[in-house]
Amino acid sequence: MSERVSSRAALVGGLLLWFAVLGGALSWAVHSLAAWSIDELACEAGHDDLAGVPLVGAIALAVLLPAAGATAALVVSVLAWRRLRPEPREDGDRATGRAHLLAVVGLWLNLLALAMIVFGGVAALVLPPCQR
Repeated sequence: MSERVSSRAALVGGLLLWFAVLGGALSWAVHSLAAWSIDELACEAGHDDLAGVPLVGAIALAVLLPAAGATAALVVSVLAWRRLRPEPREDGDRATGRAHLLAVVGLWLNLLALAMIVFGGVAALVLPPCQR
């Protein structure tokens, strides 16, 4: 028995699936651009703060916010993976199988992106800023 899905529900489901696949990678890109450029630009200007916020605090925000985005994408991909898991005796709908594969790919990509954000954050926070 097939259920009819409204076009709005299909759109939201499709966007969530794409967020589950690409959210971690986009968060990693934001982290890479923000954390290192904050450090480099503030130090190049000769400042130890960014608009009154200590440099370490600004870098920590540039690590924590993308890490939260990657974690959210990881949670969405896990939920999609669990929901789209094929039944053992089901012939299988090809669209559901593709969506399940995307959820699995998103799960692994988000784990990798989250690890890279954490490791990059540790490097950005442990290495002393503005080495002169």
